[in-house]
Amino acid sequence: MQKTQYRWVIVAAGGLLGCLAVGAMFSLPVFLRPISDETGWSVTGVSTAMTVGFLAMAFASLAWGGLSDRIGPRPVLLVGSVLISGSLALASRASSLVEFQLLFGLVLGGATAAVFAPMMACVTGWFDTRRSLAVSLVSAGMGMAPMTMSPLAAWLVTDYGWRTSMLILAVICAVVMIPTALLVRRPPEGDEVAPGAHPAADPQESMSVGEAVRTPQFIVLMLTNFLCCATHSGPIFHTVSYAVACGIPMIAAVTIYSVEGLAGMGGRIAFGLLGDRFGAKQILVLGLLTQSFGALAYLLAGGLVSFYLVAAMFGFIYAGVMPLYAVLARENFPQRMMGTVIGGTSMAGGLGMALGPVAGGMIYDTYASYTWLYVGACGIGIGAFLIAMLFRPFPKMSQAVPA
Repeated sequence: MQKTQYRWVIVAAGGLLGCLAVGAMFSLPVFLRPISDETGWSVTGVSTAMTVGFLAMAFASLAWGGLSDRIGPRPVLLVGSVLISGSLALASRASSLVEFQLLFGLVLGGATAAVFAPMMACVTGWFDTRRSLAVSLVSAGMGMAPMTMSPLAAWLVTDYGWRTSMLILAVICAVVMIPTALLVRRPPEGDEVAPGAHPAADPQESMSVGEAVRTPQFIVLMLTNFLCCATHSGPIFHTVSYAVACGIPMIAAVTIYSVEGLAGMGGRIAFGLLGDRFGAKQILVLGLLTQSFGALAYLLAGGLVSFYLVAAMFGFIYAGVMPLYAVLARENFPQRMMGTVIGGTSMAGGLGMALGPVAGGMIYDTYASYTWLYVGACGIGIGAFLIAMLFRPFPKMSQAVPA
């Protein structure tokens, strides 16, 4: 198979791996009540596993990304796939809350990070043209998790209980992810990526990894991703709870979350196409500004229809901007350090994601209202927009013209 054709196999493999990895972790909101009801563990205690998972994802992203730079993405993805299925299986047998938090939060969260940064780094190396679209399609696969894995988990837990259901998910992850990881290859070198394309020389090719992570470009990407994720993590996590507080029945409130995820699918593809057309930075900056006011728009929602409209808009925007960080990274740093660079920005994003759920819970416990969560999210989103405006791409290296 020609390399220009095989790169789409890489995209498909990345989307499938991401869907299962993210879906495994985000099955916890579905299992939350059944776990608490059966074990007597507090809802807060079980939910803490998610926060631990976000933190583990954050700090493991840099390590997995750097490892993929050295040994290639396939071994990292294989280890991550085994750890994901194994941690789910062991968590389904957990006999104490702390054991569950360590297995589902620490191990599963850390293993999930083995998929995102290495896979994104790999995909960016396979594409010199249509890169934003390719990365967005992989991200769209990850965005399929709320519409595939979450309903599957809900169906399983209704008939089999949370322990058996989680064990079944572990088997599914092992059977699908391990063979899929074997399809992933290192990006080809140089002009093998896309015959007929005219790739520019890698900017800053002589830069070391240590020098790269100290550049203003890398620091701005990290700070922007942190604030971007802090903006949407609270509204995402507390969507259902906020809707219920507004008088929406629980069953209907869960569908709002699904609408948010479905809109995110379209947002990833649309922003990818726009990024290829107008430039990743321009679309990212515009998306960040719009995201901040999208979070604030939740305060205008009251009935189910208005929640659907706001959730669709917000999901479309926040999901759309996320893949553009990987595109900006590849446009400004050499492929040989992509795992480290994307892992570093993913670490910042994971820390931002960990902030939202706990901050939203504290705000609600203090004020018995989510108003300040959405006001605060808007303010943080404006901060992300302002910092993104500071990003200045490296000058492109001129290519020698043969005599």
